[in-house]
Amino acid sequence: MSAGSTVERAFAAALFTADDGLDLDTGASLLAADASADAELALRGREFVRRAWERGWQPADVIRMAVRELSPGHAGLAARLIRAETGRYEALPPRWAGQIAELPADEAPRRDRFSAATTALELYRLLVRLPAIEAVGPVPGESVTVPVAGEPRALARIRALLAKAEATGYPPEAEALSAKAQELMARHSVDEAVLASRTRATDAPGACRIGVDAPYETAKAVLLDAVASANRCRAVWNSAFGFSTVVGFEPDLEVVEVLHTSLLVQASAAMTRAEAEQRAAGRKRTKTFRQSFLAAYAHRIGERLSAVAEEVVGERGDLLPVLAARDVAVVGRAEEMFPETVTTRMRGVSDEQGWVEGAAAAARARVPGAQRGGA
Repeated sequence: MSAGSTVERAFAAALFTADDGLDLDTGASLLAADASADAELALRGREFVRRAWERGWQPADVIRMAVRELSPGHAGLAARLIRAETGRYEALPPRWAGQIAELPADEAPRRDRFSAATTALELYRLLVRLPAIEAVGPVPGESVTVPVAGEPRALARIRALLAKAEATGYPPEAEALSAKAQELMARHSVDEAVLASRTRATDAPGACRIGVDAPYETAKAVLLDAVASANRCRAVWNSAFGFSTVVGFEPDLEVVEVLHTSLLVQASAAMTRAEAEQRAAGRKRTKTFRQSFLAAYAHRIGERLSAVAEEVVGERGDLLPVLAARDVAVVGRAEEMFPETVTTRMRGVSDEQGWVEGAAAAARARVPGAQRGGA
């Protein structure tokens, strides 16, 4: 029996049938018994990864789904296939290099052939069943505009400020660092809009996906939405797949990613401190406390981010037409990508103390312009 025939028989049994453990065992047994099929099996895995990309999925999305639906071991195999497939291309789309750099380490555990084949078939079954989703950029091999090496000096400064804000245990210092970072973000966005207007650039809004992981994913999605809105973007959450798609102009997408990541770190640290204080006072930690804390944090931070953005824009009243045109373009692009959206109600926000502590933590962060008397 040829290697190709073995793989086809295994796939027929395990990939294109109902979720039956016996069918999976049959396919794994066929593969385990034929070592000559290993190379063909790996090649077909790379093809499945490529097809997932063509349906809108990017490397980080594939890994996220492998972890959510299967296990870290399956994610490791997916990472191996992704590295092998992307290695075929001279240039990759924007953002892909960063995603590939963050792939799980390629540390395949020693397993018997049957177990290894089972893992491969489980992953492949997941890949072939991924539905088409909204594309947020080209796939390898398509026309790619390679970004200039490095990043804008403003964005590098923003990253540095937020890293310091995350690392310090002194709230006033974190307040000053975060406030300065958000002010720089707003000015960076305005500068990019001015440059595009003066050079009559024809750039259009793009999109990126940002993972929104459990637990408390609803509150985290609300925080991302607040960050996106304050930075002239729109966020649409897909709860089933654990990510939000953010639509906006590229400079704004970059700062949304950076700020959202930092605020999650800061919110988590603040919540840990609040819980410690609650335990010291004799109160147990609860799920509703954490959910309410994060919901309040997101709400208050959103208000403050918007305040500093409006303040920066207010200093340049002559830019209102330019920024308004970009806002219209972003909304239009978001509606084109997502013609049907629904509003999600956040549940579990019923702990008054959690809400109070979350709002207080956001106030202490004073992300948007507190240095200059902002909200």
